[in-house]
Amino acid sequence: MIIVGVDGSRTGLEAAGWAASEAALRGSPLTVAHAVPKWLCEEGAVHHYAEVARWMRGGAESVLTSATERIRRDFPQVRVESVLLPGDPRSALLKASEEAELLVVGSGGIGGVRGLLVGSVAYGVAAHARTDLVLIHEPPETPRGEVVVGTDGSRGATRALEFAFAEAGLRGARLRAVQAWAWPQPGGFEPASREHEQETLRTLKASLTPHRERHPGVHVVAEVVHGHPVEVLKEAGADADLLVVGSRGHGQLAGMLIGSISQALLHHAPCPLAVIRRAPSHA
Repeated sequence: MIIVGVDGSRTGLEAAGWAASEAALRGSPLTVAHAVPKWLCEEGAVHHYAEVARWMRGGAESVLTSATERIRRDFPQVRVESVLLPGDPRSALLKASEEAELLVVGSGGIGGVRGLLVGSVAYGVAAHARTDLVLIHEPPETPRGEVVVGTDGSRGATRALEFAFAEAGLRGARLRAVQAWAWPQPGGFEPASREHEQETLRTLKASLTPHRERHPGVHVVAEVVHGHPVEVLKEAGADADLLVVGSRGHGQLAGMLIGSISQALLHHAPCPLAVIRRAPSHA
């Protein structure tokens, strides 16, 4: 099941449209969710504000209806249902998505602060989601035929690679696997030696082998690019349908749910961004 959060904003509707397209590709059911204050869902608790409660619930139902009607019109093959979630939008979406295969949210929203590139709800959900998440900025108007995945050899990158291969296969798109490589210096990033670059490329290609075997129909291009990972991935994703990253890579603190690279891309990704969680450890 895929779940998408909507709030009546344009970016919320864009997220619903993207989620419906993804559900059609996967053959998955889709749940459209909208959060309302908890007291609106408590029977008998709003008798003093009954008229206000009816007005607010009517507005909330309208938000859900607009999104579901668009989905049913554009993707009639998708099984879609809508649900009102009680409570703070961040915690409500996180709880509702615990059993979902994918959570989709828009980058902004009607409650966002002017000047912020990512709304507080989207940022909070992205930082704490336990399931794979896609953040929608401006989806391409027409398919571009490419999925880009950032990798660094970490466990998180392995999950990101598997997700990206599967997405490229569903879309019939080329997959571009990109690894940034540079030596950090006080004044910036100095290019690595040619030998290190070639060794990194060999390691990257070797990491793709098991995924190629599981997805033999996917055309893959492997690249090692000099520069800071955020800038490298921003440029690589400029002409992509989807940019895929792990939630944490090498060098991240164990207690962090989202790493610095993923966090920066939440604000600056030039296309829909998928943040992929590590598979749970059973050790």
